[in-house]
Amino acid sequence: MTPFPAAAVFPPLRDSLPLTDLQREVLELKRKKRAIILAHNYQCEDIQAVADYVGDSLGLAYRAAETESPTIVFCGVHFMAETAKIVNPGRKVLLPDMDAGCSLADSCPAEKLAAARAADPSLYVVAYINCSAAVKALSDVICTSGNASRIVSRVPADRPILFVPDQNLGRWVSARTGRAMRLWPGNCYAHVQFTPGALLRAKAAHPGAPVVAHPECTEAVRDMADMVCSTELMVGWCKDQRADTIIVTTEAGMIHRLRREVPGKTFVAAPTDRCSCNECKFMKMNTLHKVRDCLLNGAPEITLPEEIRSRAEIPLRRMLEWSR
Repeated sequence: MTPFPAAAVFPPLRDSLPLTDLQREVLELKRKKRAIILAHNYQCEDIQAVADYVGDSLGLAYRAAETESPTIVFCGVHFMAETAKIVNPGRKVLLPDMDAGCSLADSCPAEKLAAARAADPSLYVVAYINCSAAVKALSDVICTSGNASRIVSRVPADRPILFVPDQNLGRWVSARTGRAMRLWPGNCYAHVQFTPGALLRAKAAHPGAPVVAHPECTEAVRDMADMVCSTELMVGWCKDQRADTIIVTTEAGMIHRLRREVPGKTFVAAPTDRCSCNECKFMKMNTLHKVRDCLLNGAPEITLPEEIRSRAEIPLRRMLEWSR
Protein backbone atom coordinates (compact mmCIF):
# COMPACT_ATOMS: atom_id res chain seq x y z
CA MET A 1 0.00 0.00 0.00
CA THR A 2 1.36 3.42 -0.98
CA PRO A 3 1.94 5.60 2.11
CA PHE A 4 0.16 8.91 2.37
CA PRO A 5 2.42 11.88 1.54
CA ALA A 6 3.84 13.91 4.41
CA ALA A 7 2.95 17.58 4.51
CA ALA A 8 5.48 19.97 2.97
CA VAL A 9 7.21 22.10 5.61
CA PHE A 10 8.47 25.64 4.91
CA PRO A 11 10.89 26.94 7.59
CA PRO A 12 11.31 30.66 8.30
CA LEU A 13 13.05 32.72 5.64
CA ARG A 14 16.52 33.74 6.80
CA ASP A 15 17.41 36.09 3.97
CA SER A 16 15.57 37.47 1.00
CA LEU A 17 16.50 35.70 -2.20
CA PRO A 18 18.59 37.68 -4.70
CA LEU A 19 16.88 38.58 -7.97
CA THR A 20 17.60 36.39 -10.95
CA ASP A 21 18.56 37.76 -14.36
CA LEU A 22 15.05 37.01 -15.61
CA GLN A 23 13.47 38.88 -12.71
CA ARG A 24 15.68 41.90 -13.38
CA GLU A 25 14.68 41.75 -17.05
CA VAL A 26 11.00 41.72 -16.09
CA LEU A 27 11.45 44.70 -13.78
CA GLU A 28 13.24 46.67 -16.49
CA LEU A 29 10.53 45.87 -19.03
CA LYS A 30 7.88 46.87 -16.51
CA ARG A 31 9.63 50.24 -16.07
CA LYS A 32 9.95 50.85 -19.81
CA LYS A 33 6.33 49.92 -20.50
CA ARG A 34 5.08 51.83 -17.44
CA ALA A 35 3.21 48.68 -16.47
CA ILE A 36 1.96 47.44 -13.13
CA ILE A 37 2.20 43.78 -12.16
CA LEU A 38 -0.61 42.44 -9.99
CA ALA A 39 -0.22 38.93 -8.59
CA HIS A 40 -2.58 36.69 -6.71
CA ASN A 41 -1.44 35.03 -3.49
CA TYR A 42 -1.38 31.66 -5.27
CA GLN A 43 1.22 32.65 -7.87
CA CYS A 44 4.74 31.22 -7.98
CA GLU A 45 7.33 32.74 -5.67
CA ASP A 46 9.44 34.25 -8.46
CA ILE A 47 6.39 36.10 -9.83
CA GLN A 48 5.31 37.37 -6.42
CA ALA A 49 8.82 38.79 -5.93
CA VAL A 50 8.53 41.15 -8.93
CA ALA A 51 4.88 42.14 -8.44
CA ASP A 52 3.84 45.64 -7.41
CA TYR A 53 1.03 44.16 -5.35
CA VAL A 54 0.33 40.64 -4.11
CA GLY A 55 -3.07 39.96 -2.61
CA ASP A 56 -6.47 38.33 -2.73
CA SER A 57 -9.27 38.96 -5.20
CA LEU A 58 -10.68 41.96 -3.31
CA GLY A 59 -7.33 43.70 -2.92
CA LEU A 60 -6.47 43.05 -6.55
CA ALA A 61 -9.81 44.48 -7.70
CA TYR A 62 -9.15 47.69 -5.75
CA ARG A 63 -5.63 48.00 -7.20
CA ALA A 64 -6.89 47.38 -10.73
CA ALA A 65 -9.57 50.05 -10.32
CA GLU A 66 -7.15 52.62 -8.90
CA THR A 67 -4.08 52.19 -11.08
CA GLU A 68 -3.00 54.88 -13.54
CA SER A 69 -0.53 52.61 -15.34
CA PRO A 70 -1.44 52.16 -19.02
CA THR A 71 -0.76 48.42 -18.82
CA ILE A 72 -1.81 45.90 -16.17
CA VAL A 73 -0.05 42.55 -16.16
CA PHE A 74 -2.40 40.32 -14.21
CA CYS A 75 -0.74 37.23 -12.79
CA GLY A 76 -3.69 35.12 -11.79
CA VAL A 77 -6.42 33.30 -13.65
CA HIS A 78 -8.69 34.42 -16.47
CA PHE A 79 -11.68 35.66 -14.45
CA MET A 80 -9.34 37.84 -12.36
CA ALA A 81 -7.86 39.52 -15.42
CA GLU A 82 -11.40 40.05 -16.72
CA THR A 83 -12.25 41.76 -13.43
CA ALA A 84 -9.34 44.16 -13.92
CA LYS A 85 -10.62 45.01 -17.39
CA ILE A 86 -14.18 45.46 -16.16
CA VAL A 87 -13.24 48.10 -13.57
CA ASN A 88 -10.54 49.77 -15.67
CA PRO A 89 -11.58 49.55 -19.34
CA GLY A 90 -9.16 52.23 -20.48
CA ARG A 91 -6.11 50.15 -19.56
CA LYS A 92 -4.52 47.31 -21.46
CA VAL A 93 -4.83 44.14 -19.37
CA LEU A 94 -2.43 41.31 -20.12
CA LEU A 95 -2.71 37.73 -18.86
CA PRO A 96 0.58 35.79 -19.19
CA ASP A 97 -1.25 32.58 -20.13
CA MET A 98 -4.73 32.90 -21.62
CA ASP A 99 -5.45 29.26 -20.78
CA ALA A 100 -5.15 29.91 -17.05
CA GLY A 101 -8.77 29.18 -16.25
CA CYS A 102 -10.72 28.14 -13.16
CA SER A 103 -12.76 25.00 -12.49
CA LEU A 104 -15.04 26.96 -10.18
CA ALA A 105 -15.80 29.62 -12.79
CA ASP A 106 -16.41 26.89 -15.37
CA SER A 107 -19.02 25.27 -13.10
CA CYS A 108 -21.43 28.18 -13.65
CA PRO A 109 -22.05 28.82 -17.37
CA ALA A 110 -23.78 32.13 -18.04
CA GLU A 111 -26.59 30.52 -20.02
CA LYS A 112 -27.52 28.28 -17.08
CA LEU A 113 -27.56 31.24 -14.69
CA ALA A 114 -29.71 33.20 -17.14
CA ALA A 115 -32.17 30.29 -17.22
CA ALA A 116 -32.30 30.19 -13.41
CA ARG A 117 -33.04 33.91 -13.27
CA ALA A 118 -35.73 33.60 -15.92
CA ALA A 119 -37.38 30.78 -13.97
CA ASP A 120 -37.49 32.90 -10.79
CA PRO A 121 -37.18 36.67 -11.41
CA SER A 122 -37.36 37.36 -7.65
CA LEU A 123 -33.86 35.92 -7.11
CA TYR A 124 -31.12 38.22 -5.89
CA VAL A 125 -27.90 36.80 -7.33
CA VAL A 126 -24.77 37.10 -5.20
CA ALA A 127 -21.82 35.96 -7.30
CA TYR A 128 -18.48 35.00 -5.84
CA ILE A 129 -15.84 36.85 -7.83
CA ASN A 130 -14.57 33.49 -9.11
CA CYS A 131 -16.86 33.61 -12.15
CA SER A 132 -16.79 34.84 -15.73
CA ALA A 133 -17.56 38.38 -16.84
CA ALA A 134 -20.76 37.07 -18.44
CA VAL A 135 -21.91 35.66 -15.08
CA LYS A 136 -21.02 38.90 -13.32
CA ALA A 137 -23.15 40.73 -15.86
CA LEU A 138 -26.14 38.60 -14.78
CA SER A 139 -25.56 39.20 -11.05
CA ASP A 140 -26.83 41.78 -8.57
CA VAL A 141 -23.66 42.03 -6.49
CA ILE A 142 -20.24 40.39 -6.41
CA CYS A 143 -18.38 39.19 -3.32
CA THR A 144 -15.03 37.71 -2.36
CA SER A 145 -14.25 35.24 0.40
CA GLY A 146 -13.07 38.19 2.50
CA ASN A 147 -16.27 40.24 2.28
CA ALA A 148 -18.94 37.63 1.45
CA SER A 149 -20.64 37.76 4.86
CA ARG A 150 -20.81 41.55 4.79
CA ILE A 151 -22.20 41.57 1.26
CA VAL A 152 -24.87 38.94 1.97
CA SER A 153 -25.93 40.80 5.11
CA ARG A 154 -26.74 43.86 2.98
CA VAL A 155 -29.06 42.06 0.57
CA PRO A 156 -32.69 43.14 1.11
CA ALA A 157 -34.35 40.77 3.58
CA ASP A 158 -37.37 40.18 1.34
CA ARG A 159 -35.31 38.85 -1.58
CA PRO A 160 -34.41 35.16 -1.93
CA ILE A 161 -30.68 34.78 -2.59
CA LEU A 162 -29.03 32.58 -5.16
CA PHE A 163 -25.33 32.27 -4.30
CA VAL A 164 -23.06 31.28 -7.19
CA PRO A 165 -20.89 29.40 -7.93
CA ASP A 166 -19.13 27.99 -4.81
CA GLN A 167 -21.42 25.91 -2.61
CA ASN A 168 -18.78 25.48 0.13
CA LEU A 169 -18.23 29.21 0.53
CA GLY A 170 -21.99 29.77 0.28
CA ARG A 171 -22.74 27.26 3.02
CA TRP A 172 -20.13 28.88 5.29
CA VAL A 173 -21.54 32.37 4.64
CA SER A 174 -25.10 31.17 5.26
CA ALA A 175 -24.07 29.77 8.66
CA ARG A 176 -22.26 32.99 9.62
CA THR A 177 -25.04 35.34 8.56
CA GLY A 178 -28.09 33.20 9.35
CA ARG A 179 -29.32 33.95 5.84
CA ALA A 180 -30.87 31.07 3.93
CA MET A 181 -29.58 30.88 0.37
CA ARG A 182 -29.92 28.69 -2.67
CA LEU A 183 -26.45 27.38 -3.47
CA TRP A 184 -25.10 26.72 -6.94
CA PRO A 185 -23.50 23.23 -7.13
CA GLY A 186 -19.94 24.38 -7.88
CA ASN A 187 -16.60 24.05 -6.12
CA CYS A 188 -12.88 24.67 -6.46
CA TYR A 189 -11.22 21.44 -7.55
CA ALA A 190 -8.08 22.22 -5.51
CA HIS A 191 -9.75 23.10 -2.22
CA VAL A 192 -12.02 20.07 -2.17
CA GLN A 193 -8.95 17.83 -2.35
CA PHE A 194 -8.21 18.60 1.29
CA THR A 195 -9.71 15.85 3.45
CA PRO A 196 -10.23 15.40 7.20
CA GLY A 197 -7.91 12.38 7.14
CA ALA A 198 -5.07 14.27 5.49
CA LEU A 199 -5.50 17.17 7.90
CA LEU A 200 -5.53 14.82 10.88
CA ARG A 201 -2.22 13.35 9.75
CA ALA A 202 -0.71 16.82 9.42
CA LYS A 203 -1.92 17.75 12.91
CA ALA A 204 -0.46 14.55 14.34
CA ALA A 205 2.90 15.29 12.72
CA HIS A 206 2.89 18.85 14.09
CA PRO A 207 1.32 18.72 17.57
CA GLY A 208 -0.04 22.02 18.79
CA ALA A 209 0.13 23.71 15.39
CA PRO A 210 -3.04 25.74 14.77
CA VAL A 211 -4.87 25.26 11.47
CA VAL A 212 -6.13 28.02 9.21
CA ALA A 213 -8.39 27.07 6.28
CA HIS A 214 -9.99 28.79 3.33
CA PRO A 215 -13.81 28.76 3.21
CA GLU A 216 -13.73 27.03 -0.20
CA CYS A 217 -12.74 23.88 1.69
CA THR A 218 -15.46 21.38 2.54
CA GLU A 219 -17.42 21.79 5.75
CA ALA A 220 -15.74 18.71 7.29
CA VAL A 221 -12.31 20.31 6.79
CA ARG A 222 -13.45 23.75 7.95
CA ASP A 223 -14.79 22.23 11.16
CA MET A 224 -11.29 21.02 12.00
CA ALA A 225 -9.69 24.45 11.58
CA ASP A 226 -8.92 26.96 14.31
CA MET A 227 -9.68 29.76 11.87
CA VAL A 228 -11.54 29.94 8.56
CA CYS A 229 -10.89 33.07 6.51
CA SER A 230 -9.81 34.56 3.21
CA THR A 231 -6.18 34.51 2.17
CA GLU A 232 -5.81 38.21 3.02
CA LEU A 233 -7.07 37.69 6.58
CA MET A 234 -4.72 34.72 6.97
CA VAL A 235 -1.75 37.10 7.08
CA GLY A 236 -2.98 39.02 10.13
CA TRP A 237 -4.24 35.88 11.86
CA CYS A 238 -0.88 34.14 11.48
CA LYS A 239 0.92 37.20 12.85
CA ASP A 240 -1.22 37.01 15.98
CA GLN A 241 -0.48 33.34 16.72
CA ARG A 242 1.97 32.45 19.46
CA ALA A 243 2.67 29.06 17.93
CA ASP A 244 5.90 28.69 15.98
CA THR A 245 4.30 26.39 13.38
CA ILE A 246 1.02 26.91 11.50
CA ILE A 247 -0.82 24.53 9.15
CA VAL A 248 -2.15 26.40 6.12
CA THR A 249 -5.10 24.78 4.34
CA THR A 250 -5.31 26.54 1.02
CA GLU A 251 -3.34 26.65 -2.25
CA ALA A 252 0.34 26.37 -1.37
CA GLY A 253 1.38 29.57 -3.12
CA MET A 254 -0.04 31.47 -0.16
CA ILE A 255 2.89 30.28 1.94
CA HIS A 256 5.37 32.34 -0.10
CA ARG A 257 3.65 35.53 1.04
CA LEU A 258 3.24 34.30 4.60
CA ARG A 259 6.96 33.57 4.88
CA ARG A 260 7.77 37.11 3.74
CA GLU A 261 5.25 38.92 5.92
CA VAL A 262 5.18 36.69 9.00
CA PRO A 263 8.87 36.11 9.74
CA GLY A 264 10.14 33.62 12.28
CA LYS A 265 7.38 31.05 11.82
CA THR A 266 7.32 27.67 10.13
CA PHE A 267 4.42 27.04 7.76
CA VAL A 268 3.09 23.61 6.87
CA ALA A 269 1.21 23.23 3.60
CA ALA A 270 -1.81 21.07 4.40
CA PRO A 271 -1.50 17.92 2.28
CA THR A 272 -4.11 15.97 0.37
CA ASP A 273 -4.40 12.21 0.24
CA ARG A 274 -2.30 12.28 -2.94
CA CYS A 275 0.21 15.12 -2.63
CA SER A 276 2.24 16.86 0.05
CA CYS A 277 1.64 20.36 -1.31
CA ASN A 278 -1.67 21.31 -2.94
CA GLU A 279 -1.20 23.56 -5.96
CA CYS A 280 -3.75 24.87 -8.48
CA LYS A 281 -2.74 23.74 -11.95
CA PHE A 282 -4.37 26.84 -13.46
CA MET A 283 -2.59 29.36 -11.23
CA LYS A 284 0.72 27.68 -11.99
CA MET A 285 0.24 28.05 -15.75
CA ASN A 286 1.63 31.56 -15.41
CA THR A 287 5.42 31.55 -15.33
CA LEU A 288 8.01 34.29 -15.08
CA HIS A 289 9.06 33.61 -18.69
CA LYS A 290 5.46 34.20 -19.79
CA VAL A 291 5.34 37.43 -17.76
CA ARG A 292 8.47 38.60 -19.59
CA ASP A 293 7.04 37.62 -22.97
CA CYS A 294 3.70 39.33 -22.45
CA LEU A 295 5.51 42.56 -21.52
CA LEU A 296 7.68 42.26 -24.64
CA ASN A 297 4.78 41.47 -26.98
CA GLY A 298 1.89 43.37 -25.39
CA ALA A 299 -0.13 40.15 -25.52
CA PRO A 300 -2.14 38.07 -24.73
CA GLU A 301 -4.62 40.86 -24.01
CA ILE A 302 -7.99 40.59 -22.30
CA THR A 303 -10.85 42.01 -24.36
CA LEU A 304 -14.54 42.10 -23.49
CA PRO A 305 -17.68 43.11 -25.40
CA GLU A 306 -18.68 46.50 -24.02
CA GLU A 307 -22.26 45.36 -23.35
CA ILE A 308 -21.01 42.60 -21.02
CA ARG A 309 -18.25 44.75 -19.49
CA SER A 310 -20.56 47.63 -18.63
CA ARG A 311 -23.24 45.34 -17.14
CA ALA A 312 -20.63 43.43 -15.13
CA GLU A 313 -19.19 46.67 -13.75
CA ILE A 314 -22.42 47.52 -11.92
CA PRO A 315 -22.36 44.60 -9.41
CA LEU A 316 -18.57 44.88 -9.10
CA ARG A 317 -18.74 48.56 -8.21
CA ARG A 318 -21.54 47.75 -5.78
CA MET A 319 -19.21 45.26 -4.06
CA LEU A 320 -16.38 47.79 -3.83
CA GLU A 321 -18.78 50.39 -2.39
CA TRP A 322 -20.30 47.99 0.15
CA SER A 323 -16.84 46.78 1.22
CA ARG A 324 -15.36 50.15 2.15
